[in-house]
Formats: sequence, structure tokens, C-alpha cells
Amino acid sequence: MRRPRATAGAPTPLRGVLEVPGDKSVTHRALIIAALGAGRSTVANANLGRDCLGTAALLSALGAACEVDEAKAQVEVEGRGAAGLREAEGVLDAGNSGTTMRMMLGVCAAIEGLSVLTGDASLRRRPMLRVVVPLRRMGAMIDGRAHGDRAPLVVRGGALDGIEIDLPVASAQVKTAVLLAGLRAEGPTTVSEPTPTRDHTERMLLAAGADVDANSKRVVLRPGPALEARKWEVPGDISSGLFLLAAAVIIEGSHLTLTNLSFNRRRAQALSVMERMGADLAIERTGERCGEPVGTVTVRASKLTATNMGGDEIPALIDELPILAVLASCAEGETVISDASELRLKESDRIEAMVAGLQSLGVDCEARPDGMVIRGPANLTGGEVDSHGDHRVAMSLAVAGLRTHDPVRVRGWSCVNTSFPEFLDLLGRAQGRRA
Repeated sequence: MRRPRATAGAPTPLRGVLEVPGDKSVTHRALIIAALGAGRSTVANANLGRDCLGTAALLSALGAACEVDEAKAQVEVEGRGAAGLREAEGVLDAGNSGTTMRMMLGVCAAIEGLSVLTGDASLRRRPMLRVVVPLRRMGAMIDGRAHGDRAPLVVRGGALDGIEIDLPVASAQVKTAVLLAGLRAEGPTTVSEPTPTRDHTERMLLAAGADVDANSKRVVLRPGPALEARKWEVPGDISSGLFLLAAAVIIEGSHLTLTNLSFNRRRAQALSVMERMGADLAIERTGERCGEPVGTVTVRASKLTATNMGGDEIPALIDELPILAVLASCAEGETVISDASELRLKESDRIEAMVAGLQSLGVDCEARPDGMVIRGPANLTGGEVDSHGDHRVAMSLAVAGLRTHDPVRVRGWSCVNTSFPEFLDLLGRAQGRRA
């Protein structure tokens, strides 16, 4: 459901059993790995938000046709092999998706010819040098605004050399871009990172037949035969599911179960934080999809206490910090989020956006250079808040609004279509009404 605004009213419990759409991070990777494979692959339970559809469109422009079946939430990808992609005829527009931009830089670095990548106004402000520098070391010629730190970016791809690189900042997107380029490089590619990040790429490359060795902070990729075509069953998106789980935790009388969620150990840290805060969670592993453990989470409304978040756990929480900030506003005591300056480089400055939004709803909180301080429990009030065009800010503030007795309006609601267009529909089902 597409709306310019979303309104949340008096608290209504969330109940029932739901399955959230496919994981956005896994869908991006499945589409790209399928395009680099030899033959036709199917990406089932695909996330069909704007970001992933954008990745599919760019792959099609490079010669790997992607056929989207929205009714089945499925994409058929005609893989061309890493050597079979071709120079696009036009500019490659990644829209609002930093994931698309950074991963496709790795793909384009290995394509003979010229590629031009751009995005919307928000994406053109986001830093890209952290990806550009290692790809330049591999032999790609990349330039753009601010010496290659801002899109539009021009990539002259072709023959690459494998490298050994120690990433100064932990980033799964940078790691993935380098590994994707490494598929066509001469010699092995080794990526080391200061803190473990999500390992979807390593798992999925291994499942597709790549020669990959990985431990917690180091990945070695050796070039080999073409990746295998296969069917990818995408697990449910834990980051999207957390908006519904968080709503259930803070609304009295709730009892909600989500099925087939990804339990990747580098993505499920937010569940551990929720348990640390006192959330009544029951977690059951039920199987595997895309090389990822999946399972069921059941949550009941709970009384929460404050906790601090920082240090090595932040890379595994970075996407979930906005909704965890909402939980902190409902918890007893002071929560400090630190070491999270990366939040300022997302679709919006998520530190300032979340602090401003929560303050508008009556929360005692303040911004810090690398995070925020939140004091609860707040007596949340109605009002109007701004999404700043950021899907995670929009849904987080909407969840906060579910706790109030007065309406909350979220400006710029359409940005939710980036990742979770089904959010209002699933919320409505959980509350026993139409969204």
C-alpha cells in the first residue's frame, strides 16, 4: 500500500502468525550472484522493494535479463557468467540504494568497457571512496565527484588483479564489492576487516560453487569456474521483522509470531539486545535457506529496562539501531548508543532524524557525535514527524506512534517502499484490521 503519510492511533495489540517478505540484503546478493552464474537461476521469496528491483534493472541493463513475477515474489535471472556481462548502453541509476551502488561498482569493475553509475540526491551525497579505493588497487579506473567519493561515478573496467586488503572500517558492502570483482581477478583476493560483518556474500558464493575460505574477520576468494545456476530460497528479512516484533513488545496484550526469519549470526544481534532489555522472546531454528539458518520468533508484550549499545556489536546492529532507539524510549532508565557514527552516512543522518522524531513525540533524548542518549520510559504523545526520506526512520517512528493514544503522522511515508512496502498491510493483519 503506497501512501504519502501513515497514521498510527490508539494502542492495539499485535497477534497472530505472519511471514515477512524476503530479506533485502540476501535478495540483492542472490540477484547479482545469479547474474554472474552460468544459466538460468530463480530467486524465490525475493524482496520486491524499490532497492532490489533497482538491482534487477541494472543487471538487465548489463545483459543478465531479470524477469520479475510480483504475484509469486520471484525473479528469473538469465545468468551470463562473470565474463559475459557487457557494457550498458545508458547510465546505471541505483536510485536510493547504497547497497546497489556499492555492489554494482564491484561488478562493473570487472566488465570490459565503460560504466556510469549514479543515484538520487540522497545517494549522490553518500561516501563511495571506501569502495573505490580497493577497486582501484585491483586495476579498475574509477573517477567521479570529490575525487571519486561521490556519484556519479565513471568506471573503466577490465582486467583485474587479486589483492590483500585490510578494511579500515568494517563494511559488508565494501567486502562484497571487492569479492565480486575478485571473481574475475588474476590471483586470490583476501579481505580482512576489524570487526566481523554480515557474511551473506561468503555463504552464497560458497553455495554457488566459488572457492571461498572464510573465518570471522578474513575471507579468501580464489578465481575458479563460473558460478552455478540454482534456485535461491530467500529467508524472511529479520530487519523488517523487527519493526513488527518491536511493536508487539511495547503494546500491552500483544502475542506475535514471525516465521522463516533469517537467523544469520551477524544479523540477529538485535534479538539479543531485545532479550537483554527484558523482551519475552522465544526463538526456534527450523531450517536453512540460501545457506542461512532460518527460524521462528514469538514475542509477547514486555516491561523493558535500559541497556547500552556500542563497541564490536554495532556493525551487527547498524540497520536496527533506529527501532532499538524506539524500544529504549519505552524502557526504564537511560540507554546510551555509542560507536555508531556510521548512522550519519545512511539514507539520512539517522542520529539527528531519530532524535528529532522522538523528541517530537515527547521522548527525553539527545544526539551525540557517534550515537544518542535516550531516557525512558517516555509518555509518548501524538504529532507529526519527518521520515527524512529514510525507510527505517519512517517505520521506527510509526512503531513509536503505535504506543500513543493520539495520531502520529509520518511525512514522506512512500520511502518505505524502498524495503518493506508490505509493512502497513502486515501491521493491519496483526492488529486484526485492514492497514
